[in-house]
Amino acid sequence: MRSRYCAFVLDELQYLLDTWHPDTRPAQLDPNPADLKWLGLQVKQHAQQNPNHATVEFVARCRQAGRATRLHELSRFVRQDGHWLYLDGEHR
Repeated sequence: MRSRYCAFVLDELQYLLDTWHPDTRPAQLDPNPADLKWLGLQVKQHAQQNPNHATVEFVARCRQAGRATRLHELSRFVRQDGHWLYLDGEHR
C-alpha cells in the first residue's frame, strides 16, 4: 500500500498499473493534475485473510486548488505469482 501511495505522489503510472490486478486494472491512468499535492498517508489497519488475500484500510490526504480532501478506502489485495496486487477498494 505504501509503495502504491508513493507511486501516486510521484506520478509513477506504470508502477500503479503493474501492481493492479489484471481483472480490475484500467487500460490507462491519467497523470496528477498540476495543482494536486499529496499530503500524507495513514494506514489505519491491515489484515491478512489467508496467504493470498489481504485488506488495507487507509486514509490518503491531498490538496487541489487550495481545497483539502481525503480518500478513505478499504483496499483488497491478492498475491499472484509471489507479488501483491491491488484488486479493488470500497470507499469509506
